[in-house]
Formats: sequence, C-alpha cells, structure tokens
Amino acid sequence: MAGSGDLSAITSKTSENVVRKPRGRPAGSKNKPKPPIIITRDSPNTLRAHAMEVSPGCDIGESLATFARRKQQGVWVLSATGFVSNVMLRQPSMSSAGPGSGPVVTLHGRFEILSLVGSVLPPPAPLGVTGLAIYLVGPQGQVMGGAIAGPLMASGPVVIMAATFMNATFDRLPIDKDEAIATAATHDQLHGRAIGVSDIYAPSQNMTTLPPPEIYTWSMARPLSKA
Repeated sequence: MAGSGDLSAITSKTSENVVRKPRGRPAGSKNKPKPPIIITRDSPNTLRAHAMEVSPGCDIGESLATFARRKQQGVWVLSATGFVSNVMLRQPSMSSAGPGSGPVVTLHGRFEILSLVGSVLPPPAPLGVTGLAIYLVGPQGQVMGGAIAGPLMASGPVVIMAATFMNATFDRLPIDKDEAIATAATHDQLHGRAIGVSDIYAPSQNMTTLPPPEIYTWSMARPLSKA
C-alpha cells in the first residue's frame, strides 16, 4: 500500500511539470505557399508573339493584311528573313508635299531581306499609320531600302517575327496645356474607384472638355479560315 501512495505522489508531480501547449497558431504557419493565380481571360493590352511563314510566290504585304483582317488584330512586324523579288520602293521626298510623295523605284531581281519593320492594322485605321519598310541586300552586296510601295513577292519561304495586339489608340501630339489639365483630372477620377478595361479603352460619356478620342478597337481574335 505504501508503494501505491508513492506512485500517486510521483504521478501528481509529473503532471505538474508537463508544459502546456501555447494558444494560437504555431510559428511559421502563415508562411505556407499560396496557390498560383491563373488568368483565364486575355487582356486587350496583351502582345502575342507569332512566327509566320509566307509561301513562295505570295505577296507579303497582302498576306499580312489578310491575317490582320481575319484575326481582327493589329500586326506589329519586328523582323523577317528570306528572299523577295521585283520590289517597289518609295524613295524619300525632299519636297514640301510630305511623306508618301517620293518617287517609286522598282528593283528587278532577287534580294535577301535584311530588315522588315512596320505595322498592319485591320479596318478601320487612320491613314498614314499602317505601312512597311524594308532593307535589302543585292547579289553584289549593295544595300538598299525604303517604304514598300507595291507588291512584295516572296521568292522563297519568308519567315516573319511579329506581335499582334487587339487595341490601339491614336493620339495627336503635342498635347496643349488645357488638354493636359483635363486629362489629369480625368485620370484622378478614374483612379478614385475600381477601373477596368472598359474604362481605359472606352470614352467616358461625361468627358465634355476633351475632343472625342480616336480609338480603334477590334473584336476578339477569330481562327483563320482554312479556305
């Protein structure tokens, strides 16, 4: 019986020395990795990279215009590689008539593309915004270039690197002082509440101090027809 009494005393002392579990979350429990955010809808600001191949005998400019019209997206041409033939180039004009009034020169033969830059927009688009410029090297190593003023026929496979976009806004610069003040006020009003894509790309009905902006917005991309 004395042994059982000693066992009870030891058990009571052991229970008193047991450390109680602290309340609240354990340290570091809030640092668990969060699941990634997945965006399921493209933004109108998104630029998509494309590698396009133009078949031999096709007009490169017409092929890009057809692509932009059917996809209802603007095309920003970054570079190109390949060969073209019988190129029509518009030379720079020093007269006061402005750009696009220079003489047109036709280059006969086969030329390698050094650079191809420019933009192609689907209708409607403001005049003077679209256009392509090209630099070529001839068989003797001569380099020439200018704005494309006619058909640009591919004499072999031509690979074009381009980016497509859905929206474009045409701005007239420079902006005068009154317009800048009104734009800043509109900016503050928009950022005083939650704004979305429609707020940025659609003109507000209450903006009476500014002239209506020229905004060119195209519909969502559609797959190209196989025909």
